[in-house]
Amino acid sequence: MDDERPDLLTIGRLAHRTGLPVRTLRFWSDEGAVPPVARSASGYRLYDAGSVARVELVRTLRELGLGLDDVCRVLSGRTTVVEVADAHVAALDARIRSLKVSRAVLSTVATRGSTAEETALMNRLARLSAAERNQIIDEFQEEVFGGLDVEPRLRDRILTFGIELPDDPTPEPVDAWIELAELVRDPGFRARLRTWTELNTPVPGQGRPPGASIWWARQVVQTIAEVRKRGVVPEAPEAAEVLSELFGDADRTAVLRGLEAGIEAGAEHYRRLFARVRGQDSSPDATGELEWLARALRAADQA
Repeated sequence: MDDERPDLLTIGRLAHRTGLPVRTLRFWSDEGAVPPVARSASGYRLYDAGSVARVELVRTLRELGLGLDDVCRVLSGRTTVVEVADAHVAALDARIRSLKVSRAVLSTVATRGSTAEETALMNRLARLSAAERNQIIDEFQEEVFGGLDVEPRLRDRILTFGIELPDDPTPEPVDAWIELAELVRDPGFRARLRTWTELNTPVPGQGRPPGASIWWARQVVQTIAEVRKRGVVPEAPEAAEVLSELFGDADRTAVLRGLEAGIEAGAEHYRRLFARVRGQDSSPDATGELEWLARALRAADQA
């Protein structure tokens, strides 16, 4: 019987030769990826040595993630492996980025112990496009900084702060972006930060508001960090000397008012979140130094 011709293989023998299930080979054959070279008198599909090689090629392309339609296009000569590979590399890169975002969101969910509703919100925030992320920040900046007569250089610096997650995001920037997005969408935070901004923003033609250097430069924080390392408490006489060194005869009531507004608004936390999202090296958290300074200013005012 020609079913038993030694130079041809039934689909069962092809399955045995290649190690693939008959149902897989039958499906590939039906789709045109591994067509039979002949039919037996009984109508059974027959394959040859070339079919074995073709099965191996199909298996390789499928293992690399190509769909059967793309495999058939390659085998028929309508496209090349190179062209299909280029397209799949781009698709795989996008998929890998998506998976990393998913991992980062799930890591945040696990850390926070989030509810299902919070998880859904975080997932939506994490998957926003760059334009959508920047729209959230633009709206926030307009509400907080809009209408302020600030110095042009400072305004340019503020308005160029965009949000761009790395192409290869780790949980750190994704988690920071989720937290930042939740923060800047909070009306209460916007109002508090606006108050702080008004108290501490330099106005053209005028000097800096008392104590504004606390926020726009880091020398004040560095000075206080060194004092704290020496164990100086805010109520100590040495703390009063530090205040004189930092602020001279400036209106310390105004300094304290601006400082407390920033602490209440969480300006330091906002600054650090922004740096983490942008993948920048953020200076150490200065909250402890700022609270020490507030206590020292209150103590000096009561002395």
